[in-house]
Amino acid sequence: MGGRERPVHRRDALGAGAVLLASALAAGCARGGGEAGVRGGDGAVRGGDGAGGGAPASSLSPPAPSPYGAAAGPAGPRRFPGWPGVITHGPRDRPRIALTFEGRGDPGLARAALARIERAGARVTVLAVGSWLEAHPELARRILEGGHEIGNHTEHHRDLAALAERDEHSAYEEIAACARRLRRLTGSIGTWFRPSPGPGATAPVRRLALRAGYPHVLGYDVESRDHAATGVPAVLRKVTGELRHGSVVGLSLARPVTVAALPLLLTEIDRRGLRAVTATELLS
Repeated sequence: MGGRERPVHRRDALGAGAVLLASALAAGCARGGGEAGVRGGDGAVRGGDGAGGGAPASSLSPPAPSPYGAAAGPAGPRRFPGWPGVITHGPRDRPRIALTFEGRGDPGLARAALARIERAGARVTVLAVGSWLEAHPELARRILEGGHEIGNHTEHHRDLAALAERDEHSAYEEIAACARRLRRLTGSIGTWFRPSPGPGATAPVRRLALRAGYPHVLGYDVESRDHAATGVPAVLRKVTGELRHGSVVGLSLARPVTVAALPLLLTEIDRRGLRAVTATELLS
C-alpha cells in the first residue's frame, strides 16, 4: 500500500461507508471479466486466474513491486511478549492493519483474491483449513510465494469449542493434523492458529493450541460478516465503518462477494493512509 502516515480523521472514517457505497453502485459492482467477473446484486464472482475484471481501472495495470520486499521463507509460530494469548488487534499508534482470510472454498476464487491483493501491493494472512489444503496442496506455496503468511484453521473446520468439551483428543487432532499438513507442505506448522469457526478461543482450546505449538490464537476486532453479506456495499460498510489503526479484519478468501469487494476495500485502505500487512508484521 502507499505507506503514507497521516492520522485517520473521524469524518473520513464515518463517511467512508457512504463514499464506497456510492462508488460500488456507480460502478454497478457488476461488470468486468477475466480474473473474477462480478455480476448481480449479490456481488457474484466467477473464479479465475487473476487476470482483471471487477476492479477499478488503476488496478488493471501491471502489479507494482511489493512495498514490503520479497517474501520470506515460511515462519513458525513466535511469541509476542506483552501480548495476550488471544490477539485481536495490533498497536493502535501505527497506520497498519492486517487482513486475515479463512482459507477454504473455490480455489479459483482464492487465486483471484490473491491476485487482487497483490495488485494493490498488500500482504495478508491466510488461516487455512487442512482438508482444503489436502485437496489443493499447491495453494500453500501460492500463498507464500505471494508474500503472504499461512496459518492453521483446523483440519475439518468443526466447532472446536464444542468438540473440546466432549472429546479433547479429537479437538487436539483437529489442530495437530492441520499443523502436520502445513509442515509437510511448507516446512513449518504455520505462523498462526485460529480456531473454527472463530475467532475467539475457550480455555480448553487455548490449552490445546499451546500443546500443538501455537503461543497465540489470532482473533480479530473487525468482522466482515461476508458470509452473510447480500452484496459488496454491505461488506464495505461493515469493514470500513470499524477499521482503525492496528485492526485485524476477518474475511473469507473464496467468497464471491469478498473477492468482488476487495478492489474497493483496498483502495479505501490506501486512501486512509493505512498499510495492509501480515499479522506477524502488524505485531512486530
